[in-house]
Amino acid sequence: MGLLRLHIDGKVFKDPQNREIVLRGINVAGDAKYPKTPDIPSFVSDKFFEADDVSFVGRPFSLEDSHTHFKRLRKWGYNAIRYIFTWEAIEHAGPGIYDEEWIAFTIEVLRIAKQYEFYVFMDPHQDVWSRLSGGSGAPSWTLHAAGLNPIGFKSTEAALVQNTYDNPVEFPKMIWSTNYTRLVCQTMFTLFWAGRDFAPKAIIDGMNIQDYLQGHFIAACKLLAQRIHEAGDIEHDVVIGWESINEPHRGLVGIKDISIVPPEQQLQLGTSPTAFQAMLTGAGRACEETTWAFGSFGPYQTGRQLVDPEGESAWLPADYDDSKYGWQRDSAWKLGECIWAQHGVWDPDTDTLLQKDYFSKVPSTGEKLNYEIFTNTYFLEHYRKYRDAIRGIWPAAILLCQPPVMEVPPDLKGTRDDDPNMVHAVHYYDGLTLLTKHWNRLYNVDVIGVLRGKYWAPAFAVKLGESAIRNCLRDQLKFLRDESLNYMGDHPLLFTEIGIPYDMDNKQAYETGDYSSQTSAMDANHFALEGSTSNGFTLWLYQTENNHEWGDLWNGEDLSIYSRDDLELPTKATYGSLNPQSPGYSESHSSGDESEVGPRNLKGALTNLSISSVSSQTPKGYRAAEAFLRPSPIYVSGTLDSHVFDLQNCTFSMALTAKVATLSEAPTEIYLPEFHFPENCAVVAVSGGKWEIDYHEIQTIKIQRLRWWHAEGEQDIKIDGVKRKAGEFANPSGDDITYLEQCQKGACLVM
Repeated sequence: MGLLRLHIDGKVFKDPQNREIVLRGINVAGDAKYPKTPDIPSFVSDKFFEADDVSFVGRPFSLEDSHTHFKRLRKWGYNAIRYIFTWEAIEHAGPGIYDEEWIAFTIEVLRIAKQYEFYVFMDPHQDVWSRLSGGSGAPSWTLHAAGLNPIGFKSTEAALVQNTYDNPVEFPKMIWSTNYTRLVCQTMFTLFWAGRDFAPKAIIDGMNIQDYLQGHFIAACKLLAQRIHEAGDIEHDVVIGWESINEPHRGLVGIKDISIVPPEQQLQLGTSPTAFQAMLTGAGRACEETTWAFGSFGPYQTGRQLVDPEGESAWLPADYDDSKYGWQRDSAWKLGECIWAQHGVWDPDTDTLLQKDYFSKVPSTGEKLNYEIFTNTYFLEHYRKYRDAIRGIWPAAILLCQPPVMEVPPDLKGTRDDDPNMVHAVHYYDGLTLLTKHWNRLYNVDVIGVLRGKYWAPAFAVKLGESAIRNCLRDQLKFLRDESLNYMGDHPLLFTEIGIPYDMDNKQAYETGDYSSQTSAMDANHFALEGSTSNGFTLWLYQTENNHEWGDLWNGEDLSIYSRDDLELPTKATYGSLNPQSPGYSESHSSGDESEVGPRNLKGALTNLSISSVSSQTPKGYRAAEAFLRPSPIYVSGTLDSHVFDLQNCTFSMALTAKVATLSEAPTEIYLPEFHFPENCAVVAVSGGKWEIDYHEIQTIKIQRLRWWHAEGEQDIKIDGVKRKAGEFANPSGDDITYLEQCQKGACLVM
C-alpha cells in the first residue's frame, strides 16, 4: 500500500509530502435523514408509520446529480465531506435484514466523490433516536423491541413529531430537540447505553436490550465498512475514517431526581415534563406540566398545560403480536406496561413515584453517576466496541470520537484509549441565534463558560456588542480545543457540526433578498473557527432539496448553505452575457470552457453580473455565500500558527513556522475563492520566498489557489482581495474606488 492521502501526525493531519492539511468541509447531505421511496420529509404524514417498507436508495442524491453537487462543493472550496447515513437506511426492514441495494448505491456515490478528490468520513447520524420519535437514525423496529408504540407518541407527548402534528406548518421551531428530555428518547438512550444496569428484565433473544440494540447498530455499520473494504478502491483514497454515533445523549443516566426538571437541563420549550410526568403521560395518565418559551435571554416559563392522553399509551398493548420481527422476548418483560414501572421506579396502580433517585446511581452497586461519569463509562464502553468493529475491517481507519455535545470530553490522555489514530469530533452551535432564529448584534452569551462554571453568575457571561460577540464565539471554540488537548490528548480536533439558521426574522431575507444578518452570523462563526486552532470543520449543512417554504425539509430547520430558491454567488462562469449583441458579451463565453474575465472584457463583465438582471419584484439573495466562500489554507509546509479572513476588508492573513525550506513539489497552498479574489486582482505580501496564483483542475472545474515557496522559520502572508460594500455584488469597491479602478491602478499581483 502506498502513502496515505491523509494521515495523523500527533495533533495535526498530514499529506504524503509531510504538509499539514486543514479540512474545510461540509455535511452531505441533510436529505439522507429520510427515505427516498416513499419520499417522506418530516412534514409528510402519508405512509409515515409504514417504516419497514422504505428505501434510501437515491439519498443523499442520485448518481446522475452527484456530479453537479460535488462540483459545486469543490468550486466552493470544500475538500472534506462528513457523509451522512442512518442505521435505518441499512436495516429498516427488520433485525439483521440489510439493504444491500442501498449499500451498493452508497459505494457508487463515494466513487464519484473520489473523482473530486474529497476526504470523506462516514457519519452514522441520529437525532432524538429515530424518525418515528421526531428525528432520524434508528429503524422503527428498535422502538418495538423496547416495547414502545409509535402510534401513541402524539397523544402522550412521548415525542413531538412533525409528521403527525395537526398542522405541520405550525410545528414550533426547534421544539424537536426537546424530545431528548421526553419519554421515548429518555427510555431508548437509557436502554441503549445502560440497559443491563437499569433494565435487567429487558431480555430479548437471550440478551439484554442494551446488547441487542448496540449489537445491531454496530453490526450494521460494520457491514457497510465491510462492503466499502471489499469495493477495493474507496478506503484511503476517499473514505479516510468513521465517526462514532452522532450526538450521543445519556437518556436518564445520572439524573438525581426524576420528580423535577434537572437544573442542568438547559433547554425547555413547549410543555416541559419531569421524567416522572413523562412516564405517567406515556402510560395514559393526565398530567399538568409547565410550559416554556425561548426568548432573548433563554427559556422562560409561560404557564401550565394539561397533557391528557385520555388513556392512550405510548407502550405496545399486552396483546401485541410480538412475532413480527422474529425475536423472543423474555416472559419477565411484560408488554402493555411501562418498563420503568416494571423495574420498581413507580407504581402504576397508585401512580406513586417509588424511587426518584433510581437513575442517579448504579442500582447493583450504588455507585453515584453524573454526566461526566456517564461519558467515561457507558459512552466509552460503546465507543470501544464500535472502534474495534470498524478496525476489525480496516485496521488503519481513523476514528472520530464524538462525546456528548457541550459536555466535558472523556479523560483519555495517557490511557489505553489514547489512540494515535483518533480525532476528537465536536459540535458547536450559537444557541441564541439557532433557537431565536435571529442574529442579535447587541449581545450574546458565553454558554461554554457558563457550563464550565467560569462565572459567579450567568449575567457575567453576557457579551455586549458585535465585536465582543465574535470574540466570544472564537474564545468558546478555542476553549473547547484546549479542553480537548487536556482531556483527550494530542489529537486533531474537527468541529463536525457548526452552522446558522437562514430563516431568520420570520424568513425576512426570502422576501427582501437581504441576507445581511445571515452574512454577519456566518462570518462570525467562521471567524471563530479560524481562531479556534482546530484542524478544520464540516459545516452544517448541504441539503439538495432546501427551499424557502420548508427549509431543510426536516423539523422546520433551515441551515443549508444551498437552496433551490436562492441564487448562487457569481463566479467567472456568470460574468457577462451569452447574447452576442450584448455589450457585455465576450468570446470566451461562447467556447465550451469556463469563462475567463481579463482586461479585455473586465468592464463589460462587471456591468453585467447576473444579480443586476434580477427583478425587484422577485428578490433573490446569495444566501450569505460571501461569508462561507472564504480563503483557507489547504496544505501548510510547516506548522500553521494562525489564519483569519477579514470579510469587511477582504483581507486574508496567515502565519506559519517551518523547520525547513519548502520543497519545490510541496509548497504551502491556499484556496482563493474567485468571488473575493478575481483573477489578476489580488494584492499579495509575503515575508519571503516566491509565490504564484494558478488553478487546480479537478474533472471539469478549476479551483483557484495560491502556492507559496518559503524559507524555514516564522513566515507570514497577507492577501488583499476585492473590497465590497455590504450586500453589494454588481459594483465591488475599495474605499472609494471601483474594482476596475483598483486593477487599473496596478493593485494586482504585487508583493
